[in-house]
Amino acid sequence: MTSSTTIRRIAISTGGGDAPGLNAVIRAAVLSALSRGWQCVGIRDGYHGLLSPEQYPQGGLIPLTRETVRGITDDGGTILGTTNKGNPLHFPVTGPDGKVEDVDRSGELVRAFALHQIDALISIGGDGSLAIAAVLAKKGLRVIGVPKTIDNDLDGTVITFGFDTAISFATLAIDRLQSTADAHGRVMVVEVMGRYAGWIALSSGVASSADAILIPEVPYDLASVAKRIDRCEEEGQKYSIVVVAEGAKPRGGTVSVARPSEVGRAERLGGAGERVAAELEALTGRETRCVVLGHLLRGGSPTAFDRLLALRFGAAAIRALEEGRSGVMVALAPPTVNYVPLEVATKRMRVVPLDSDTVKTARDLGICFGD
Repeated sequence: MTSSTTIRRIAISTGGGDAPGLNAVIRAAVLSALSRGWQCVGIRDGYHGLLSPEQYPQGGLIPLTRETVRGITDDGGTILGTTNKGNPLHFPVTGPDGKVEDVDRSGELVRAFALHQIDALISIGGDGSLAIAAVLAKKGLRVIGVPKTIDNDLDGTVITFGFDTAISFATLAIDRLQSTADAHGRVMVVEVMGRYAGWIALSSGVASSADAILIPEVPYDLASVAKRIDRCEEEGQKYSIVVVAEGAKPRGGTVSVARPSEVGRAERLGGAGERVAAELEALTGRETRCVVLGHLLRGGSPTAFDRLLALRFGAAAIRALEEGRSGVMVALAPPTVNYVPLEVATKRMRVVPLDSDTVKTARDLGICFGD
């Protein structure tokens, strides 16, 4: 979709879970926009800065200048703040009776953009944030999406920024666990993020020479994992490493949920690693410990790869606006960055193909998937 509307002022928002590289996208987008004579503002905490301005005494919008974005490329987090609550399409509102209901505030949000004389939006987020962006584009707002998630589960792009940093840290952590597991002769179960896709577990598990990797795409039977652990001992390896994606589930079972879904919030996964550790200890009779890496995978400075990808995405988003595009997501299609319709990019989750080269490599190396 293209538009010939003149751009004078753009807004940038970051929504959903944070990911290393967000600030690099912001910096690239701001500098690229300023070089074209456009003003830039950032929306605080997703869209809360526009929908709940009363929460921000100093204003829900942040002026973005060269000074604002100087030196932030290597910073983790986001200078704009972010949230995974307050979806404007299903905004939780408490009624007089105390009951919380979903309210669609997207029309109000579009009007707020017009009120603040914002001509276009760059929405940096995962599938949820970009699905919201797609609706806003349909309502007439000029929108460009930038794919962000450490989970790497967005369709339409080869990779998302934040993923490389997450798997690099996970690999380092698992490497460090090898020595303590060896010293005590233990089974170490390492739970990593990823929600319903196994990209983080697969990549970090293969890179760190794990003995078993459990991912959502392959419902597991722990009896086969126990056999792999026994075989490790028979081969002279007195410890084992099992990497578990938070969305992994037993064959015929369900995912481990720490908090069920509620109005304005998706379910929170948690407990997969502990469940696997407890069952493996019972099956093998070996001391088993669980380490949950959790939000450690989101934090810290982005790798050089993620910095470069994020900068490319931010600059490409501005070029897309200059070209008159709207309702699209920038996407990596090596060696270039191209554009994918937001509706296509958010239509389905990108999961691990079981015939992928990395899965085949893992199986050739003798790594067990619990199947």
